[in-house]
Amino acid sequence: MDKVLSTMKTRCAWCTSDPLYIRYHDEEWGVPVHDDRVLFEMLILEGAQAGLSWLTILKRREGYREAFDGFDAETIACYDKKKTDALMLNPGIIRNRLKIAATVDNARVFLAVQKECGTFDRYIWSFIGGKPKRNRRKIGEPLPAQTPEAEAMSKDLKKRGFRFVGPTICYAFMQAVGMVDDHAAECFRA
Repeated sequence: MDKVLSTMKTRCAWCTSDPLYIRYHDEEWGVPVHDDRVLFEMLILEGAQAGLSWLTILKRREGYREAFDGFDAETIACYDKKKTDALMLNPGIIRNRLKIAATVDNARVFLAVQKECGTFDRYIWSFIGGKPKRNRRKIGEPLPAQTPEAEAMSKDLKKRGFRFVGPTICYAFMQAVGMVDDHAAECFRA
């Protein structure tokens, strides 16, 4: 019955019929996140998506959580070559050496931002003034790939040493953590 009801809801056009995608759309996408660990997780996962579909990453999300110690930035920042080599053999994640190395480097920079700003949350939400930006587009109306805020975020993250944080990745991250709510006006989540 629950499956029948979930298929009767009007959702954003990008949401496929895959149950994992539906759950992500219905429960996470566009919901404001202020937990530093979750923000770090989503930044890493969005970077891992580069060149791939988001569904590919969602299907490996639990594998990422296990492989990267629950996205504990302090632990990841201490990974050595032996650990990164082992990650290259892990079928539960995208085995891309550049993305794995970027995750380790990003953990180190993430910790530096926390130290400087008190929390990563305070830093990252400053790009939109601390409050979610709500857009209400019609179903099928194209979403932007990037915005001036995402470009500013990308530029600052790169300046600090983050990798895999281009403006398109930053905008997807902003949507994922609810900094931007791009649910279509007709979507039941709007």
